[in-house]
Amino acid sequence: MFKCGRVLSGHRDFDRVFGALRRIAVLGIKPEHRADRPAHIVPSYLRRVGYEILPVPVYYPEVERIFDRPVYRSVAEIPGRVDLVDVFRKPEDLEAHLPDLIKARPRTVWMQTGIRNEVFVERLVAAGIDVVQDECLMVEDRRWRSTR
Repeated sequence: MFKCGRVLSGHRDFDRVFGALRRIAVLGIKPEHRADRPAHIVPSYLRRVGYEILPVPVYYPEVERIFDRPVYRSVAEIPGRVDLVDVFRKPEDLEAHLPDLIKARPRTVWMQTGIRNEVFVERLVAAGIDVVQDECLMVEDRRWRSTR
């Protein structure tokens, strides 16, 4: 049976995500020489607290490793199941990533603070993927850890 995804919001939904979270692909991650950018700061924190970070930069074709992990050029080429894709892309750039995300079928796509795109969300939900938009994964992980 086909599972329809949901738009997740609020601490109860987020707590369920964090309870099963292990592998995070970071779409739009920045490499170490851009360590001052949120797209490096947030995954760096997530790595420090124990998540497996799978880097998927959009730019930087010369970069082969981030956090001493191999770089992937699409989410779908990552071997094994991806629990969550943390997205650092402008709202107008999201739809180009739909085919890749639908092929990869992560459990959740999480769009960072300031990133909203209703058409993108509808397409992911229709494909059976849960979605969070306009929330910081680092902030919510810290909140979740403080309540455990």
